Order: sequence, then structure tokens, then C-alpha cells
Amino acid sequence: MSQEVSTLRGQSGGAPRFQVFNRRSKWLQKERAAANPELSRETDYLKDEVAVRLTERLLDIKRHFPKVLDVGANSCNIARALVQPNPDPDPSKPDSTPISTRITELVAAESSEALLYRDAKLDFNDQLNITRHVLEDEETLPYEPESFDLVMSNLSMHWINDLPGTLTQINNILKPDCPFIGAMLGGDTLFELRTSLQLAEQERRGGMSPRVSPLADVRDVGGLLQKAGFKMLTVDVDDIVVDYPDTFTLMQDLQAMGESNVILGREMGPISRDLLLANEAIYRELHGNEDGTLPATFRIIYMIGWHESPDQAKPLPRGSGDLNLKDILEQK
Repeated sequence: MSQEVSTLRGQSGGAPRFQVFNRRSKWLQKERAAANPELSRETDYLKDEVAVRLTERLLDIKRHFPKVLDVGANSCNIARALVQPNPDPDPSKPDSTPISTRITELVAAESSEALLYRDAKLDFNDQLNITRHVLEDEETLPYEPESFDLVMSNLSMHWINDLPGTLTQINNILKPDCPFIGAMLGGDTLFELRTSLQLAEQERRGGMSPRVSPLADVRDVGGLLQKAGFKMLTVDVDDIVVDYPDTFTLMQDLQAMGESNVILGREMGPISRDLLLANEAIYRELHGNEDGTLPATFRIIYMIGWHESPDQAKPLPRGSGDLNLKDILEQK
């Protein structure tokens, strides 16, 4: 494992046109979460699970990756997933080698140094060549064009203000015919909490403030990848439902994950006790399970895009086919 400690500062690309999130507040949340390593590890269940599902997509790409970048690495959840034994979920392949054997170097890039180095002494570091880079901000990637054979990102891009610009940067640092594989929260994530908070606030205060961050919809992601110049796109969605004993535990876990709200213009300070109690009652009434637990839905958007290459497979021009699909279906 590389023990290099470096802070990379890229050329500023200027402020994005729209600022939705307070990036410094998000950095502070991650730093505070990492300050309690035991609790931070206990609440890594979502990032760890998605990292496993994300890295499984590499099983379909039969090649070696000399240099891989993990953008927004958090606590290196992707690295832990890469070294897992028998990663292939196919029951006909009970014995498979870790995906890390196909990677020469993993560059884990993250703005929160405390979170990035939280698990630097754990055993998984000895099973993969990891170089940790502390970024000034994940929205500015200070890497040379065509310098990586694979770029991955696990549950960090939903906090990016300039998502189109960041995707364009990722495409730029990929070598030709090399993929970007990412996962981000989107769509109806935490819709149960969102609706119950809105109703509770409307009931107790006669109005609403943004309590849950806005998220990209799956229909938008394909267009963003295309505008960034990616080819051969794949976008799919997976809902992960986690049951909690109450809304207080859910909110505590979100805080320990470093996933609390950082919308610009949000109401500062803790939510009042009165509002929290009303939210608990409404959440339980609208969404509660029969066993008394409360479900929370995390909608995961997975995306794959390839840097264009002259040798890459391309779709045939529209109308160039020899057979009419309508005729085939009518014959059946």
C-alpha cells in the first residue's frame, strides 16, 4: 500500500452556474462523522452495500485496469469491496478471485482527509495498492487528460453542484475506450422522510422549509452523461429499503454517515422537538410497517459511460436494418 500523503490543488474552473449545496458544510459533516470512527463504521452499511453492487459491474468487463480513480472515495468503501473474496454472485461460480487482482493501482480521492484515512490501518489496505489523495474539492479534478483506465464513484456525486461539469472532467481524464462506473442517490430517496417532514412542518408552523436535499432523477442522468461526451451509456435503478426503529435513529444514522442536509438557504440549527415528535407520528401513520419499524427508501442510480474511441462499437444508423420489427412481431 502506498503511504503517500498529498493534497492536490487543481486549476479553478470557476463557480458553477447554479449553487445548490454548501460544499464547505458537507466537508465539515464528513470530518465530524470521521471523528467518531466506531459510529462512522457502523453506519457505513449503505455505502458498503452499494460499493459491492457497483464493483460487481466490473465482472462483465474482461480486462485489466492499470490505474483506477475513485472520486469521492469517502472511507474507501470501493477499495473494501474490490478485495472481497468470491465477488461473482453467479451460483455456478462459487470460487472467484477478488476484483482487485485486475487492478494495479487505486487512487482514492476525497476532500475529507479524516474520512479518507479513517481506515488506513485496516487489513484491506494490504490487499490492494491504494494511493490516497486529499482533494480541495471533488468538483475540481486536478488530473491530466487520459490518465486513468477506469473511474468509479460511490454515493458522493449527489452532493455535487456542477454535475455536468464534473462528468465532463471525468470523461476528460479517462483514456479512450475506458469506462466511468458510478452510483449516486437520486429520485425518490427518503421520500417517506420528505413527505412526513413537510406535513409536520405545515401542521405545526404553517409552512415548509427544505429539509431533504433535491436529487437528480434517473431520466436526467442519461442526458447528463451524453452531454458530457460519454458513449455506450447504461443507466439503471435499484431501491434499497432499510428498516429503522424510529425516525430519530434514521436521522442519527444520516448524521453519522455525513449525509445531513446542506442546501444553501436552509434553516440553520437543530429541528425543534415539537416538529420532530410530529414527524415521528406522521411517518409512522403513513409509512410504518406492521412490525412497528419504519422503512426508509434509498434509490440508487447506477451509471456507466465510456470515453469515445475510434475502435469502439457504434450503433448502426437509424433505418439501416434489413428487418422490420413490426413484421417479426406480427408473424408471432
